[in-house]
Amino acid sequence: MTAEMTAEAARDQLRTIAVRRIPVRVSVRPASGALADAPPLLLCNGIGASLEALQPLVDELDPGRGLVRFDVPGVGGSPPPPFPYTMPGLASWLGALMTRLGHPTYDVLGLSWGGGVAQQLAFQHRRRVRRVVLAATGTGSLMVPARPEVLRIMLTPRRHRDPDYAARVASKIYGGSMRTDPERGARLLHAVTRAGPKRGYYYQLLAGAGWSSLPALPLIKQPVLVLAGDDDPIIPLVNAKVIARLVPRSTLHVYRGGHLGILTEADELAPVIEAFLRDGDHDDDDDKDHA
Repeated sequence: MTAEMTAEAARDQLRTIAVRRIPVRVSVRPASGALADAPPLLLCNGIGASLEALQPLVDELDPGRGLVRFDVPGVGGSPPPPFPYTMPGLASWLGALMTRLGHPTYDVLGLSWGGGVAQQLAFQHRRRVRRVVLAATGTGSLMVPARPEVLRIMLTPRRHRDPDYAARVASKIYGGSMRTDPERGARLLHAVTRAGPKRGYYYQLLAGAGWSSLPALPLIKQPVLVLAGDDDPIIPLVNAKVIARLVPRSTLHVYRGGHLGILTEADELAPVIEAFLRDGDHDDDDDKDHA
């Protein structure tokens, strides 16, 4: 972890709390300055990754924006839950987490598997979720899949536990800048992240099995920013186009890069995310002016 990342992490309030009797490791960065009254941004990570993996993006977002990061039960520093969960169940639990943290409304960003969680939150908690950012994500079991060799690698958490293996497969599964610097993938997964027990990874896989957001996408009424890389082996670009077509108030932004673009190209994509969220902040100000 670099000195800059250490300083940023020190600003966050990192602790473990119990939500519905299930412990969760959570990191909260309070909002400040001009964004003191803006809803926080809930960050939902990709499969098998702990909250630290999102640090490159956190470092590039407005330092005044409130952020909530968490380890999914069974991943990173969160102990495994007593039983498997579903996507709707996880979304309900996350709503309870945000209530526990004192946030009646919030924005949500989901990366990859976390994008499925974000979609579920958007149409399950439509009165609480203000804006949605979907990064490198699809619609679950009903989507254009990755190639079989990519899916085979994704079926196990080995890349999260073996740095040498992560370096060998990074170019094949992540694409983008990982094709010329595959060791970067290993650094992102292992430099600051915590693997957690294998059971937690398989619980995440199980939650996504048979789940699809496709029928509910037209019901998502919030503004949605869809971010997709033009070289993403895990989530082919066509999936982002399908989401953008079916969600009524969506904006599609295609970047040059791979599956982990919001981390590897965070300096390029964070301003896009901030501009989208700030539009919501201005809408809130207009509502207050007309109240």
